[in-house]
Amino acid sequence: MNKKIDGILLAVLLALLVFGLVMIASAGVAYSMTRFGDPYFFFKRQLFGMGIGIVLLFIVQKISYPFWKKISLVFFMMSLALLVLVFIPGIGTKIYGANRWLQFGPLSFQPSEMLKLSLIIYLAALIEGRGEKIKDFFDGFIPFIAVLSIIGFLLIKQPDMGTLGVTILIALSIFFVSGSRLSHMALMGSAGLVVFFALVKMESYRMDRLLSFIHPELDPQGVGYQVNQALLAIGSGGIFGLGLGSSIQKFNYLPEPVSDSIFAIIGEELGMIGAVILILLFVLLAIRGLQVAIHAPNMFSQLVAVGMVVWVFSQAFINIASISGLIPLTGIPLPFISYGGTSVVFLMIGMGILLNI
Repeated sequence: MNKKIDGILLAVLLALLVFGLVMIASAGVAYSMTRFGDPYFFFKRQLFGMGIGIVLLFIVQKISYPFWKKISLVFFMMSLALLVLVFIPGIGTKIYGANRWLQFGPLSFQPSEMLKLSLIIYLAALIEGRGEKIKDFFDGFIPFIAVLSIIGFLLIKQPDMGTLGVTILIALSIFFVSGSRLSHMALMGSAGLVVFFALVKMESYRMDRLLSFIHPELDPQGVGYQVNQALLAIGSGGIFGLGLGSSIQKFNYLPEPVSDSIFAIIGEELGMIGAVILILLFVLLAIRGLQVAIHAPNMFSQLVAVGMVVWVFSQAFINIASISGLIPLTGIPLPFISYGGTSVVFLMIGMGILLNI
């Protein structure tokens, strides 16, 4: 069957990729030079990852989406296995105190990015297979909670609260759209709040991030440093920005300028106008993706489309809101924009599936 590709959705994706590549080239100059002696180290690596991602996008776009339903369980189990491997010495790599990466020679791989994609596909297949039983407490709710609990345990052990938050939002959105009972949603929401505050109390750095969110002025050189420097960058940009390449904060003042903090550099160099254009691109992608979901031919494809949209949009919202001081700071990349080969590759595979639907 010959299907026409969604030109608007593809154009938005390519615009986001180009936007991200340009900003990594600009934001990463000083950081790349300091760490690797090459001002365009991050740019070159991202270009390589993006190239792989674009090739995979067009390959996956031609694969009929029911194929993913057939391999959903195997794909999900493989993701869980890789997530376990990060804790094995000699295989997993610990960076900044977190076990999130697998190292293969010069290349690193983050299994949690693969997990997001596999979870969407697995939950869509699981829920479609359950049918009306998804509303039942034992046949629908309990299996769903069991899957989330396994994932939650592995992500908390890394630890990676940001990815856990996005994963939960993805799962809950799929569960809600499937027609689950509101009482089950309310129960999960209540339990989630209890678990969140328990996790915050368990680790001092989480409590520090919460306190720096409430009172960022109390320790501007300590726990509040990153968010204060980010707000300084965004505020310095004003409406029109200082100009592409003219950021001051990227010169080793703002931590992680090519990943977690890249939105602050966008605000500084391109101003409110550049930041709003980027946000509108994410909104347009979400609208187009939801249109795909509305017109999807069956429940599996509908749930997959919803999951893909929530994945991108919730992750973008969390990144932008946290670096802007609207929610507590969390280290999570801005989709298609932040540096990270694993992230862009799996996002592009996900978008390829969405385009096929």
